[in-house]
Amino acid sequence: MKKLITFLGMICLSAVLFSCSKSDDPADNDIFVGTYKGSIGYKSSDGEQNSDKGSVTVAKVGDDYYFRFSDGIEDLSGVKMQKGNNNLINIDLEEGLKVIRITASTLIIKYSKDGKTWTANASR
Repeated sequence: MKKLITFLGMICLSAVLFSCSKSDDPADNDIFVGTYKGSIGYKSSDGEQNSDKGSVTVAKVGDDYYFRFSDGIEDLSGVKMQKGNNNLINIDLEEGLKVIRITASTLIIKYSKDGKTWTANASR
């Protein structure tokens, strides 16, 4: 009986040790996916649209992020992000200013592409 309890204890200890990982990056855990509310904006050659009570829904498909804006603002799609310390940042100065910062509670976007600019300062 003592050997059985020792054996079961070793199995449980092994399961706990192998299931815990300190190297998890929050970017891998999809904690950024969801809806953020706050001020949003969009600017193109057709005009400018802003809202202080807008929302941005963040979705992740594979390694790409999609940002769905409320208030009829065009979606921002196919953004590739680099993993960082509890946030995601994408900066590309060659093709225009591209800054996106996401944490579990805040979203900041200043992203320019093809003559269009998306902005957001939102939280959840």
